[in-house]
Amino acid sequence: MAEFEKTTMAQNFIHNFIDEDIAPGGQFAGRTVHTRFPPEPNGYLHIGHAKAIYVDFGTADKYHGMCNLRMDDTNPTKEDVEFVDAIQEDIKWLGYDWEDRFYYASDYFEQMYQYAVELIEKGLAYVCQLSAEEMAANRGDINVPATSPYRDRPIAESLDLFRRMREGEFPDGAMTLRAKIDLASGNFNMRDPAIYRIKHQRHHRTGDAWCIYPMYDFAHPIEDAIEGITHSLCTLEFEAHRPLYDWVRDNISCPYKPRQIEFARLGIDHTVMSKRKLRQLVEEGYVSGWDDPRMPTICGLRRRGYTPASIRSFSEQIGVAKADSTVEYAFLESCLRADLDRTAERVMAVLHPIPLTIVNYPEGQSESFTIENHPKDPEMGTREVSFSRHLFIEADDFMEEPVKKYKRLSPGGMECRLKGAYVIRCVGCNKDENGNVTEILAEYDPDSRGGDPADGRKIKGAAIHWVDAETAVDAEVRLYDNLFDDAAPDAAGKNFLECLNPHSLEVLKGCKLEASLADAKAPASFQFMRLGYFCVDNRDSKPGAPVFNRSVSLKDSFKK
Repeated sequence: MAEFEKTTMAQNFIHNFIDEDIAPGGQFAGRTVHTRFPPEPNGYLHIGHAKAIYVDFGTADKYHGMCNLRMDDTNPTKEDVEFVDAIQEDIKWLGYDWEDRFYYASDYFEQMYQYAVELIEKGLAYVCQLSAEEMAANRGDINVPATSPYRDRPIAESLDLFRRMREGEFPDGAMTLRAKIDLASGNFNMRDPAIYRIKHQRHHRTGDAWCIYPMYDFAHPIEDAIEGITHSLCTLEFEAHRPLYDWVRDNISCPYKPRQIEFARLGIDHTVMSKRKLRQLVEEGYVSGWDDPRMPTICGLRRRGYTPASIRSFSEQIGVAKADSTVEYAFLESCLRADLDRTAERVMAVLHPIPLTIVNYPEGQSESFTIENHPKDPEMGTREVSFSRHLFIEADDFMEEPVKKYKRLSPGGMECRLKGAYVIRCVGCNKDENGNVTEILAEYDPDSRGGDPADGRKIKGAAIHWVDAETAVDAEVRLYDNLFDDAAPDAAGKNFLECLNPHSLEVLKGCKLEASLADAKAPASFQFMRLGYFCVDNRDSKPGAPVFNRSVSLKDSFKK
C-alpha cells in the first residue's frame, strides 16, 4: 500500500470488533476488510485528518484489506476542485495509496435519489414544507415529541413533490424530504431527520444537473453500502448518528450492510481544527494561506518542515481510543525532533550576526575545514567549510561585561572554540558612536586547528558556531511559535480570534549561512547547530535569496 517502512499497527478496540466480524460465524466472515477515508472537499486536511488517514488506511493494511478514497461532495456550497487536488497530494505525501479506488459521493447522486424514492414508496419518508425555523420550533424536547403536519402526507403526493423538487420547481428552503422514523425518540437525530434539501447551487462536478442534495447522514451509509465497505470508521461525534446510519442501511435494498465504529478524534492544545475556523483565519488574512506554517493543516506542517515519518509516528504513539482527549502540541514537535535528529544534516548558520575579526590571522588568507554532515551517521559524508580572518558569530555569543558563569566571548575572558576550527580568545571590540558593539576582535591559536590543542589544555568556554564572512550566504529566516497563546482557544465561550498569539512569527533578515546552503531546495531540512531544525521554504525561497523556516527547536519541551 505505502512505499515507506511500516510498523505493525498496534491492536486496539476497533481491531477487536473486526476480529469478531471476520471470524467464522461473524457478519463479515470470508470477506476482505474494506475501509474508506471520506473527506469533504471544502478545505485542506489537517493533523486530525492525518490521524483518521492512519486509522483508515492503517487498519486496512493490518488486515491485508483495501481502503477507498472518497470525496464526500454532497454540499456544493464551498466545495472546490482545489481542495480535491490538495487532499490527494496530502494523502500521497503521508505515504498512503488508494490505488484505483477513488470515488466521489456525487458518483451516486442518481442512486441516492432512487433510494429516497424507495423509502417514500415504503412509507418511510415524506416531503415536509416546514421551514428550517419552523422545524426547529417543532422539534420538541426530551419530554415533548417533535411534530410535523406533513408526516401523514399520502405517498403519491410525496413522490410527486419530490420529483418536482428535483426538477427545480421550488426555491431553496421551501421543502425537505424527511425520514419517517420516530418523533418521540430520545435521540434527536432520529426525530424524522431531513435527508434531502433544495439547494440551487452549482456543483463542482455535476454542474447544474441537480438542485436537490442529500444530507450527509443519508448519503454516507449509502456510499459505504454501494462500495462494499465492511467497516466505516469515523470519529466519536458520529456515535449519536449511528442509529440513523443503521436505519438507512437496513431500509434500502443495497445488499451490503457496513458496520460503523467510532473512535476518539484528535485534539491538540494551542490550535483549532474546525474547518470553518481555519477557513476564517485564511479568508480574513490572519495567516498567509492554508499552507501557513503556523496552521495545523498537513500542507502547513509540510511547509514548516514536518516529515511524513514524524506525523505517522505521532499517530502511532497517541494510539486509538474511545474517549476524546487533548494531546500536547509539544508531543507532535517531539516526534518531529526525533525524526530530524536522525536524518537532518548539521550545518552552521548565524541568525543575529555580528562580525568577528581574528586579528592575528593573515589578511587575504583562507583555508577550509572538513566537517561531518552528521556526527552519528558517517554514511552522510562530509563537506568543506571555508575559514578566513573575517567571520560572523551570534550576537549573544559575546558580552562585553559578562555575567557570572558566562562561558562565551568577552574581552580578556576564557578561551572558546570555533566549532570544528580553532581556539580563540576575545581581545576587545569596536563600537559605533552610540556605544553599540560593531565588531568583535579576537586572537586564535594556530596550533589548535580542528581538534584539541597539542598541549592538551581543556577549553572551558562554549563551542561557538560561525560563518566565513567571505563566502557567507544572506538569507531570511522565519521563527514560528504557536498560532494561539491560549492552550484551549476552541473552548466554549471563547472567541478564538482573541486568543491569537501576536508573537507567533518573527522574520529575521540578513541572516548568514554557510556556503553549502546556497543552493538548498525544499523540502531539505537541516539542523542549524545550537539553534534548531530548519527547512527551506517551499513557496518563497528562491535561488540567491533563500528563505528558511524553523521547524522545531533543539530543546524538547514535551512533558513525558
